[in-house]
Amino acid sequence: DLREALERGQLELHYQPVIDLRRNLIVGFEALARWLDPVKGIVPPAKFIPVAEDCGLILPLGEWALTEACRRAAQWPDNLTVAVNLSPVQLTSPDLLSKVVGILSETGLEPTRLTLEITERIFLEDSEKTLSILHELKELGIQIALDDFGTGYSSLRYLRSFPFDTIKVDSSFVAVLGDDTGS
Repeated sequence: DLREALERGQLELHYQPVIDLRRNLIVGFEALARWLDPVKGIVPPAKFIPVAEDCGLILPLGEWALTEACRRAAQWPDNLTVAVNLSPVQLTSPDLLSKVVGILSETGLEPTRLTLEITERIFLEDSEKTLSILHELKELGIQIALDDFGTGYSSLRYLRSFPFDTIKVDSSFVAVLGDDTGS
């Protein structure tokens, strides 16, 4: 079904605003993939992303999402950025860097307007290779964000050794801060 959804254009991106609370200003958007199945309705990414990873569709799905998000963002005012999630499979793909460079060139989006979001699962991969790729992406001007920090393989050591520009702490990690004195 997912393979057919990709072929039939049943996936779309929704854009969640990123707000600078100090200035009370929208500074960008995070691209979120949604599957609009004609029978099941909207299928959340938590259901179809693991399927895409398991059946080998995450690379074409990720490339589609990155291309569409960059194409859309290139039409926005220059002060707005776009964030796109990368799966660990994409991050360890040998042609990730050339794909990203090609997409930026094709869409005309400045690298400084792109943030690539990764999850803590990347820490389970070859961290030397991952670190190298992240540094190469940063050298292009791309921002790197750690998404959902606190939900899995959290280690403060990674915060020092990986080149993160942003750390998005998961709400479940901070929800108890006001109520739990141990937190």
